[in-house]
Amino acid sequence: MATKEDRPTRVSIDVRDLSKRYGSTVAVEQLTFRVEPGRVTGFLGPNGAGKSTTMRMMIGLDRPTGGEVLIGGRPYSQIREPLREVGALLDPSAVHPGRRARDQLLVLARSNRIPDRRVDVMLDRVGLAGAARRRLGEFSLGMRQRLGLAAALLGEPRVLILDEPLNGLDPEGIQGVRGLLRELAEGGRVVLVSSHLMNEMAVTADHLVVIGRGRLLADVSMTDFGARYGRGRVRLRTTRPERLGRALIAEGLTPAPAKGGAWEVADAQPDRIGVVAARERVPLQELALRSDSLEEAFLRLTAVSTDFTAEFTTDSGRKGAPE
Repeated sequence: MATKEDRPTRVSIDVRDLSKRYGSTVAVEQLTFRVEPGRVTGFLGPNGAGKSTTMRMMIGLDRPTGGEVLIGGRPYSQIREPLREVGALLDPSAVHPGRRARDQLLVLARSNRIPDRRVDVMLDRVGLAGAARRRLGEFSLGMRQRLGLAAALLGEPRVLILDEPLNGLDPEGIQGVRGLLRELAEGGRVVLVSSHLMNEMAVTADHLVVIGRGRLLADVSMTDFGARYGRGRVRLRTTRPERLGRALIAEGLTPAPAKGGAWEVADAQPDRIGVVAARERVPLQELALRSDSLEEAFLRLTAVSTDFTAEFTTDSGRKGAPE
């Protein structure tokens, strides 16, 4: 069993000049950042940005072409009982379909000298106590995600590396994982989680690391990310939009139609628009400053780093949302 001397007093994930190439394809390029304890760090990037590859290199599943990843000052390969130090969920489907849920966790527990009773505790914590004897081939994606989280938490590790842990979960499951991540971070653990669910990251993450085409784009707090990469806009409604619109354009502003009969003006402040409206004697029914959502700021930041894009169109050829 690992002793206190084996476990560093302060743990972080240090990614240093990390690179990974597959032939002529660059997956990760000189990536450097640190994941600190005590906060949830969201790991974001477009499809193909290199997030999963980076996480695989963190736990030794892929070998870097250059650079290194240290966890608590050591490579993952030098951690004697890894489940006690690092909990990882990268692919919930990487299990034998004929194995029962409890047996899957028992194998992991015994290989790291974790007491059997911990298996039952974790099955209950992730809501799978009633499915402990079921075979994994019968599990839905959401159930496999829950089992993967139980495996990641089995050894009470101080570092968690989770790749898209919310995929396949129902609203109750998402809410439960959100609360769990917050609880673990507040308890002083290192929590790194990737997700495409920007609304969830907005309410869960304290810090963001954003990559695109394998390179670092941002390493900032959630608050600073919005201030740095978001755009402010003013939402307004008036009974005389044409008159106010002409006046705003004359001031160098660009009003655009918005939902609900309102208008939005980018890169403006409400007081400036209020002055123009007063001068033109135009009544205002609504005047409010609106900031970009995390999703909008993320899309703006990563627009030039997206390898896979598409314009979804309806059958009539008009752009629309995919069904």
